[in-house]
Parts: sequence; structure tokens; C-alpha cells
Amino acid sequence: MSETPSEWQAWLNGLDASQRAAAQSLRSQFEALDADDAEGWAKSEISEDLPHLARFVLLRSLWRNPIDGWADPGALDQLPAAQRLLAAGADKEDLVRLVRAVAYEAVFSTLDELDSGGDVNVSGIDAGWVVMESGEDGAPTGRVLSGLHEDLLTMNPSGSEGADLWQ
Repeated sequence: MSETPSEWQAWLNGLDASQRAAAQSLRSQFEALDADDAEGWAKSEISEDLPHLARFVLLRSLWRNPIDGWADPGALDQLPAAQRLLAAGADKEDLVRLVRAVAYEAVFSTLDELDSGGDVNVSGIDAGWVVMESGEDGAPTGRVLSGLHEDLLTMNPSGSEGADLWQ
């Protein structure tokens, strides 16, 4: 829920100048992305030092391209199997829904694997990974984007939290 202007302003007034500028910039960026509760996102990022903007942008991007991109005109044209199914009488909307659901599952599984930080099925190997925010210069900030798979559904730009995938 968005804070009232006086709550937001009171919180801003308690910050030093650089934090205040960062909070206002974050709020503007979240608003430009049509985020619900832009002030709440900005406040949490500043107060808790969590990379919410990077997380938001990444998860929305994963919806827009690999998942929802299959609903774009001509997207199924690149798949010969889809063309055969359509020629055999398959419903195009059902086929798009199927491909989007499979894409969602692939993205979710990939994020879950990234969130795990290593292959739990392999022992004796000293290798792992982490997803980290980068700054304007592309260098890692040190702030880890964790639990990405947990929020994938909530970041669906349509607001449906993926409900249309399972119809």
C-alpha cells in the first residue's frame, strides 16, 4: 500500500541528503516502471539496503521477453511443431498458453537453480554462483538478488500473477 504524501515526506526528512536523493530517484524509477507502491519499494531499498530496483527490472524483463513474448504476433511462426499443430486444427490461443506456461516453468526453474547458489546434486566440487546487482558502470555492487524464483509470479506485468497460464 502506498504511503500518504506526509508519511513519505516525513520519512524523507529523516534521511541525509544523499539518501534522500537516492530515495526520490528510486521512487521516480519505480513509478516509470508502473510499479505498485513505488514509495514502498524505494523506502525498502534504502532502509534495508536491498536491490529491489534491479530485482524488479530483471523479473519484469523475464516476463516480457521469454514468457509473454510468445503471445506476440508471429512468435509461433518460428516453431515448425507449432505450425504443424495449428495446421492440424489446434487452437492458437491454447498453443500460445502452452508455450508461455512452458517458458514460465523454464524461467522459474532457472531462477530456482540460480537462487540455490550451487548444484546440490554434486558433491566435492567447489563451484557456485550468485546473481548480483551491478551499478551504472557494470561493476557488481555487492548486493545479491536472492529468492528470485519466489517472486516471479508476483512480477507478472499483467497483474494476473500467471493465472492465465493455467486455464
